[in-house]
Amino acid sequence: MACSNIQPICNNIVISQSVTFAAGEAPTTTPGTLAINLPAGTYANGHKYCIVIGQPIPFETTITANVVFTIGDDETTYPLINCNGTNVQASAISTRTRYATRVATNIASGVFQLLGNINCCNCKRNNSNAAASLPIPAAAE
Repeated sequence: MACSNIQPICNNIVISQSVTFAAGEAPTTTPGTLAINLPAGTYANGHKYCIVIGQPIPFETTITANVVFTIGDDETTYPLINCNGTNVQASAISTRTRYATRVATNIASGVFQLLGNINCCNCKRNNSNAAASLPIPAAAE
């Protein structure tokens, strides 16, 4: 059977405009936030959007940073969550990758929920940061 080189693209494909990392504030242990900015527009409740991260993820991003979206010039953040409701962390996403999401809103806020769980770790990108994020045992004397 021949392979098809033609595949449909989601009708609502959205390519990010920028990707930024904000470190958590000391002395707390918050992991920081990886913010992916989407083009201005309306993202309707219950609608599917295929989001492509078009820019590199900043090298200083910690692997446990929560992933959020911003829209246009608005600084409001909307979390990216797995289908089971848990936050997606930076280690689970990659650039130049399409993520199928569905917008879920309520009166106060909203989220972008993945249509499936992410089951991978993009540790190659954060190889040097991975050790710094883990508990490091004290050196033996």
